[in-house]
Amino acid sequence: MIEFKLEGEYIPLIQLLKAANLVQTGGEAQIVVTEGEVKYNGTVDYRKRLKVRQGDIVEFRNNKIKVI
Repeated sequence: MIEFKLEGEYIPLIQLLKAANLVQTGGEAQIVVTEGEVKYNGTVDYRKRLKVRQGDIVEFRNNKIKVI
């Protein structure tokens, strides 16, 4: 599990995927989100501008990111 230290109130989902080095570009992040490859707190979520906050868990390609 990847632990991501949040600085501020939230991070947009696409930026989180890039910051965790799970995608190379913002464009790639948008594609994987719209294709339903990302789970947010256990549920597939298609919102590209989703605000991920402390305590949330994002899953993508057998990787889990816990936002702390």
